[in-house]
Amino acid sequence: MEVSGKIVGSELAPLRHELSWRRMMNYAAAVEDFNPLYFDDERPDGVIAPPMLAVALTWPIMERISHHLASVDIDPAVVQTQVHHTEHLRFYRPMRDGDQIVITGRVAAVLPHRAGVRLVLRLEARGHDGELVFVEHIGGLLRGVGCQDGPAGQDDLPQTPAAPEAGAQPLWRAEIAIDALRAHVYDGCTGIHFPIHTSPRFARLVGLPGVILQGTATLAYAARELINRQAAGQAQRLESLSCRFVGMTRPGRAITARLLARRADAAGDDLFFDVLDADGQTIIRDGHARLRP
Repeated sequence: MEVSGKIVGSELAPLRHELSWRRMMNYAAAVEDFNPLYFDDERPDGVIAPPMLAVALTWPIMERISHHLASVDIDPAVVQTQVHHTEHLRFYRPMRDGDQIVITGRVAAVLPHRAGVRLVLRLEARGHDGELVFVEHIGGLLRGVGCQDGPAGQDDLPQTPAAPEAGAQPLWRAEIAIDALRAHVYDGCTGIHFPIHTSPRFARLVGLPGVILQGTATLAYAARELINRQAAGQAQRLESLSCRFVGMTRPGRAITARLLARRADAAGDDLFFDVLDADGQTIIRDGHARLRP
C-alpha cells in the first residue's frame, strides 16, 4: 500500500457545528476539569469551551476521512492503518454557546516515516462571520504504508520553538488518576468514538494489551494542568498547543504531566512539557504550549 505526495493540497468536504453549553460542559467533565469558565453559566459573559473541544469538533472528519477526501483516490485499507501521531492547535478566540462553526480543510503534508507515512491534515474552524476560531494540524501515522512521489508539504507545517535545556528536575509534576472507565466517559461526553478505547475484544484483535485512553484525552489532561497552574485558569490565554504521541495511557493507571521548562517574553510564555505513564515511560513528547500575556 502506498500514498502519493500528489494528494497534498486536496480539499476536504466541509463540516458544520452549532455549539451548545451542554457540549462544552461535557467535554470539560470528560477530563474532570472543573474550571468555572466552563461551567458557571451565571457569569455575565456566559461559559466558554475548553480549548481542547476543538478535537471533538474535527473528529467526524477523521472518523469518515474517506468521505471528506472523496476527491482523492485513496485505498480505504490505508486509512485503517492510521494512529494519531502529532497534534498542533492554534487558538484565535474562545468558543461560546451558540457559535456556528464551519470546518474546512486540506491535505497539508505527506511525509515518509520509518514506520510508514505521516499524513497531516490542516483543518480551519471559522465562525459565522468568517473569523478564525482555531486551526488544527493533525498528523496520522499510516503504519506499513509506502510514500510515493516523495515527501510533500513539509515547509507548510507549523513550527514550534526549540526547547531550552531542561533542568535536572521538572518545574512541577502533576500526578493524574485515570479511573478504569475514563475512556468510556470520554467517548460518551465528547463523541470521539473508536473501539480500541471501549472494546477489549477489538483492542486485542489489533494487537493492543487492552483498551487505551484516547490520546486527545491524555493531552487534554495536560492542557488542564498547564492552564490552571500557569495561566490561573484563564483558558483564553492559550494560544497554541502541540505534541507528539509516543505511548499509550491505560485506564485505571495514573499518568504524570510535567512542566520541563518555561521561557517568558513580553509577548507571552512558552511552556515545554511531557506526560509519563505509571511506569515512567513517556507517552507524550515534545509538548509545547504558548500562553498570551
